[in-house]
Amino acid sequence: MKTAIVVGAGIGGVTAAVALQQCGWQVTVLERAPELGEVGAGISVWPSAVAVLEELGVKGVEKASVQSKPAGMRRPDGRWVVSAAELGVELPVMIHRAQLHDLITAEFGPAVTVRTGCDVTSVEQDADGVTVNGELRAELLVAADGIRSAVRGGLYPQYKGPRYSGFSAYRGIAAVDLDDGGGETWGHGQLFGFARLIDGRFYWYGTVNQPAGATSEPTVFQSWHDPIPRLVAGSEKVLQNDIYDLTLPLVPFVQGRVVLVGDAAHAMTPNLGRGACSAIEDAGALARHLQGGELPTALTAYDAERRPATTKLVKRSRALGRVAQVENPLLRATRDGLFGLGGKLMALRARK
Repeated sequence: MKTAIVVGAGIGGVTAAVALQQCGWQVTVLERAPELGEVGAGISVWPSAVAVLEELGVKGVEKASVQSKPAGMRRPDGRWVVSAAELGVELPVMIHRAQLHDLITAEFGPAVTVRTGCDVTSVEQDADGVTVNGELRAELLVAADGIRSAVRGGLYPQYKGPRYSGFSAYRGIAAVDLDDGGGETWGHGQLFGFARLIDGRFYWYGTVNQPAGATSEPTVFQSWHDPIPRLVAGSEKVLQNDIYDLTLPLVPFVQGRVVLVGDAAHAMTPNLGRGACSAIEDAGALARHLQGGELPTALTAYDAERRPATTKLVKRSRALGRVAQVENPLLRATRDGLFGLGGKLMALRARK
């Protein structure tokens, strides 16, 4: 049986493990945390990622998630700029990140071994395989160790890596009673969005332009339209983290017998809500190519498919973040006007 090591047990890493298992590989997952699990709040799962999970045999994603109700973009005073229905956009399903992680790891079989509390300190490869920490040996290594990937750093020491976006994010889960479809509200260098999860609670996120490393409370949103203040006040815990993406151009996703997936390959800002979904799609593509040919050919095909696709997402998400976080009053008014006009034109076109 072919052998693989997966470094990192986040969404991308555990999906890669399931994908390799399905291809007949023996997989060892290395996770630096003391126990397997996922932290964070909500996550949007787009239909393309749902399809990959279904192909990999992951059960219950649709049942465990809630289709987003019609939503859209508002101003801080509550006035609508444009609705998702007007734009005709495809909406994701929403699920708690930890719940999605549990659904994926539930598919681990005897072919998957997990080692927690394991830091990767060295990776060496030759023509026949890869050695991790001088002792673990496999034919393939999948690096899913996040935006500050140690594996990527070893492969490409000259690469600049993470780039600060200029804004920090707040996230929370609120147990409040709302009859609201959710969506996003764009303000003066700030953004707030929310959506309902399966258990009736609401996942929310807010972003604020500020220097990297600054710590603060999301008090700016207290004066925004209902139900935003209630969502923040109704959260037991609020997470804050600076938002980074990876410097462009992205490095090759494959070097020898080492392949990058997820944030290790293409970390992007959360503005498109595609980060974790792209990691899932990476795993699906890797499995598909591994089933179709020899290892070098399969990995070359994986890189040729996924690097251009995710490069576009990194660029688009970064561009959307810049538009959403704009502070200039004239540019904000122009932005809102263009979005509103675009929605009306698309709605008119749809009726015709």
